[in-house]
This record gives sequence, structure tokens and C-alpha cells, in this order.
Amino acid sequence: MISIPAHTLNDGTALPALGLGTWPMDDAEAEQAVRGALETGYRLVDSAVNYRNETGVGLGITRSGVPREEIVVTTKLPGRHHGYEETLASFEESRRRLGLDYVDLYLIHWPLPRVDRYADSWRAMIKLREDGLVRSIGVSNFTAGHIERLEKETGVLPSVNQIELHPLFPQEELRRFHAAKGIVVESWSPLGRGSGLLADPAVTAVARAHGVTPAQAVLRWHTQLGAVPIPKSSDPERQRANLDVFGFELDGAELAAIGGGARRRLGGDPEVHEEF
Repeated sequence: MISIPAHTLNDGTALPALGLGTWPMDDAEAEQAVRGALETGYRLVDSAVNYRNETGVGLGITRSGVPREEIVVTTKLPGRHHGYEETLASFEESRRRLGLDYVDLYLIHWPLPRVDRYADSWRAMIKLREDGLVRSIGVSNFTAGHIERLEKETGVLPSVNQIELHPLFPQEELRRFHAAKGIVVESWSPLGRGSGLLADPAVTAVARAHGVTPAQAVLRWHTQLGAVPIPKSSDPERQRANLDVFGFELDGAELAAIGGGARRRLGGDPEVHEEF
């Protein structure tokens, strides 16, 4: 079994340095993928209400035989449930579908600034953490400005911000902000889905130099930046390969080469994107 290093979050809890993404798996695929990943050595699993697979994720956890306390389970609040009471109710539904007594990491999925209720949801999440129903609270797709507002209004910073992050969109400025605030970055779409990133000559050259796959080279790039990638895979061999990225080291030139290409966002802009 592959062992994974961990980050200590600003609330004192631990977050594995690499996890399993589950979008867009359905319940059946999620159950099988999560169970297999946990048996391989994964200890961080990422889901969301809008992935519609919390039930399958929960079953995969239960049926894996891995002790619950070893697993960091993440889910996310959808846009349609923003608001204080709505967040508390939505969390209970997530907990029921997952079949768990508590959730390790609970995130606001998108800020939806036009709706302007993410600060109310944040206050509810603080309460969930105080009540012991959630171990850590964080956000997803938030900008520095959104996070500064949460800090100003509540005095509580997120422990994690899960953002689009890959070599085509390395988010240097936002990563510097997170480092200054003690917020750990999680990378969604870490392999730049559908972009052709893994065929990029710079990536393939680095991979050849280390005798690894292009995906392994890119995932190592993430971990050496201090980010936590959550690649999605239901294939057992690919899951194992994605996890096996801590036995080699990229030098500065290799890190720069992987992240030195053209810049483009593949997903939504948090200032305007709405996902209910």
C-alpha cells in the first residue's frame, strides 16, 4: 500500500497531500471507485451534492473496511442551498446520504456573488464545526476578495480553497494569497481535462526523464507547489499510478517547464459562474 504525506491545516487537522476526485461518477461507479481507492491507500475522497454521488461515496467508504477515522471525506454545499438555515439543512441531507456521523471537510462549492449569501452559509458552517459535525470548513472557487470578506465578517478563515489549478492555469497570485493566509489549496481538474496537457512536449520530456507517466509528472508538480490534487479515476491501475508520485522529485527547471506553457482557464470564472 502506498503511504501519503499530509498537510496540517490552520485548524490543526490533517489533509492528505493527494486525494480521489469523484466527478462525474454516478453512485454505482463512485462506490466501486472509492472502495478500490481506499484499499489502494487513498485517504482523501472528494464529493459534492451536485455530483449526485454522495450515496455511492458513502457506501464505498463503509464497504472498504478502512477505519472511518483514517479517511478524510469532503462534500460541498450547492448554490441553491446558500443561506444560514438552508446550509444547516443541506448539510444534514448530505450527512444522511453519506451515511456518516460527521464530515471531515465541508466546502461552499461556488461563491455566487450575485446571490450574495455565501457569508451567511459560512456562519452556518462555523456552527457545524463548533457542534462537532464537521472537522474542517473551507470553500471552493473563491477569490482572494471573497475570502477577505469572510475573514472580515466572521474572523474565521477557510482551511482549504479548492480551485481550478493545473499547469495551464497555475494561479500564482492566488496561491501566494493562500500561503500568506495559511490556507491549503486543493486542485480540481489537476490534469487539465480535455486540454491536451498530458501530450505537451515539456510534460512528456519531464516524465521520460524520471521514468514516470505524464500524469504522474503533472501530479508531482502540484504536490511540490504545496497544492493537493484530487484526480478522478475509477480505473484501479490509474488510481495506483496517480497516488504513486512521492518517490521522485522535480527540480526547479522541470517545475518551470511544466508550468511554462500558455495560460487558459478550462472552467467557470468565480466572479460570474453560477451553479445551483
